Amino acid sequence: MTIEGAHTSAHTTAHTTTDTSAHTAHTTTDTTAHTTAHTPARTAERGAGLTRRVIERVRQDPGASALDYRDVPWVSGPAPRPLPEDVLARTAFPSGRPLSPSLRAWLRFDTTLLERHGWFAPEGGGALTPRPLDRLVGDEFGAWWTEDFAPLAERFPECFLLPGGSDSRRVLAVTEPDEEGEYPVLALDMDDLPFVGLMYPGFDVYLADTAGLVERDPGSYTSLFRHDTYGPRMRRHAAHCLDGEVCAQYPF
Repeated sequence: MTIEGAHTSAHTTAHTTTDTSAHTAHTTTDTTAHTTAHTPARTAERGAGLTRRVIERVRQDPGASALDYRDVPWVSGPAPRPLPEDVLARTAFPSGRPLSPSLRAWLRFDTTLLERHGWFAPEGGGALTPRPLDRLVGDEFGAWWTEDFAPLAERFPECFLLPGGSDSRRVLAVTEPDEEGEYPVLALDMDDLPFVGLMYPGFDVYLADTAGLVERDPGSYTSLFRHDTYGPRMRRHAAHCLDGEVCAQYPF
């Protein structure tokens, strides 16, 4: 799998970058985020602010595909279908953890993209239906993988499938949120050895990259560990979820 060598390089680079440099880059871009809000997203926009930029772009052509290699419309139907405000106000994850700011902003705009990926109970009412990571992997790649991923189920008990990948998958994992209140997005890949790694620090950056607003090395799932703005968030998630590593080593 060609991506394996790339994510190994990303791991090495991310851990040789000093905390001081990462903190300086984070602080510098943070102070300029609001003055450069409409430049290509090397800016430090994050959370609901970055999500609103994605929404602005999607509004221009809601039926356009979110992916350039497969037809996955951003919005199903003639217009976006938001989650009603009264429902959104009481919606939380089954664990009791709150929605992230970016997810709340997106659901205020549309539910159809996530609905198509199994996020909601069929009876409606905004009830969210996560799966532990091992069951999601079994559903997506085949039941024979469930046992291999069982050791990660306790670490990632609430997972949601996101659009993205052909032989791989993108998964929002509801774990300890970062300082922005965002939950990490994982990459899953079964080409060669099974791979589970941190790909995005939150739904905000996942959306922005999918919409073409973030510059990311497409050759490595874990390249955002090297990003001046998003690297510190990635490392905090790594510390919480993967014992400081960029990915979980197989066998898990």
